[in-house]
Amino acid sequence: MTKSFAGVRALRGVDLDVRPAEVHCILGQNGAGKSTLIKTLAGVHRPDAGEIRWDGAIVDIPDPDAGLALGIATMYQELDVVDGLTVAENIFLGHELSRGGFTRRGEAARRTRELLRRLGHGSLSPHAEVGQLSAANKQIVAMARALSHEVKLIIMDEPSAVLDSHEVQNLFGVVRELTAAGIAVVYITHRLEEIRQIGDRITVLKDGRTTATGLPVADTPTPDLIRLMTGRDVANVFPPSSPPAADAPVVLDVRDLSLRDVFEDVSFQVRAGEVVGLAGLVGSGRSEILETVYGARRATSGTVTVADRPLRRGSVVDAVAAGVGLSPEERKSQGLVLDEPIAMNVTLPSMSRFSRGGFLDFRGERAAAREQIEALELRPADPDRPARTLSGGNQQKILLARWLVHGTRVLLLDEPTRGVDVGARAEIYALIRRLAAEGNAVVVVSSEIEEVIGLADTVLVVAEGRILSTLPSSEIDEHGVLDLVMKGTAA
Repeated sequence: MTKSFAGVRALRGVDLDVRPAEVHCILGQNGAGKSTLIKTLAGVHRPDAGEIRWDGAIVDIPDPDAGLALGIATMYQELDVVDGLTVAENIFLGHELSRGGFTRRGEAARRTRELLRRLGHGSLSPHAEVGQLSAANKQIVAMARALSHEVKLIIMDEPSAVLDSHEVQNLFGVVRELTAAGIAVVYITHRLEEIRQIGDRITVLKDGRTTATGLPVADTPTPDLIRLMTGRDVANVFPPSSPPAADAPVVLDVRDLSLRDVFEDVSFQVRAGEVVGLAGLVGSGRSEILETVYGARRATSGTVTVADRPLRRGSVVDAVAAGVGLSPEERKSQGLVLDEPIAMNVTLPSMSRFSRGGFLDFRGERAAAREQIEALELRPADPDRPARTLSGGNQQKILLARWLVHGTRVLLLDEPTRGVDVGARAEIYALIRRLAAEGNAVVVVSSEIEEVIGLADTVLVVAEGRILSTLPSSEIDEHGVLDLVMKGTAA
């Protein structure tokens, strides 16, 4: 299969075969062509050349409805739920349950409960407005929508990206249930350990081409997969930690911070040159703590101080002026202006710096953006390129570049490697450690406990809106974090 956009070849001859009742994993770096491939299979794009055979016959899939009619359902990494609708309305959107021209709301609610129980989320209400749900629960709604169709093949694009370890195991249980019923699953992930747990065979893409297809999971070593993805060996390790001196100045001081019904009495400090990690399950309050420190949520009580400067509650303007920057969990919907160029995205919070007499200094803006583009090795290094066209790893670098231009002293990073491939992860890990070494205070939230421990100097274990433990990362491991979380007791 081949596919080009405006003269750029996204697919250069991809081969893939999927068998009934198997989990076929697709690996590749950001920009390898994975998303283009699955959108072509789903009917979003039309291939320029090549063929699709379904049950042995050549088929044309001109649009997503045609894909669903064949039995192909797709769950995209960019959550395609409608915030203003309920859970049930989202699940049956486009194929509403009706009789005599009237929607059968009761039947839709009943079917929704069945689907949610199947996914291990029976407590989620069919009547809840999706816009009020967490990213993890929105992902569950997207899964339920796919399962609401009579399908033979489900394509899952990074389905575990916003799920904690318990929810990932629930997901794997659903996948096994599907394959036991003869349904095929195409599973896209950057987490190599997931492939070992759930995959049967692997196809690897690089630069729009298939570098290997149909590899048995059990017989393919991880270093071989990394070489097929990247064309080189990548050490999947974290940079060495260098904790700050005991007398390093405190840059961020959070005292007894509370947000009603979400978290309470959260206190911690971050010194210059220190990386503090918040570890816990999805729903523990980790992201909300970062958002409240940043002022995107108004604290019920408590204080946030940056370099001895108290911040006003609920004021992003005050936080940014004091040198606090947030890279949010949902970088595409909350962090980036996707259709604007890289330069504008990088300088967005610093526009006043580049304003002269009410006019924008485009030359100065572009020079500052280019400096960070080169420093962070952002690719492609084109300040005029729309942010939407970049890979996940490079989009994450835009957000980091934004705060470096602004002169930020406190970096709040929520899921900094979500949806990022193994090669780009190593670059981001090194960048975070470098920023800390330059004297910045960094707070990291990640659903991957191993990532928190590997990056942080100090780990805060969070559960049900409380900090259970504060320990040096050298004194705790993933098992210890989960043990604390499950017991819900402080150490």
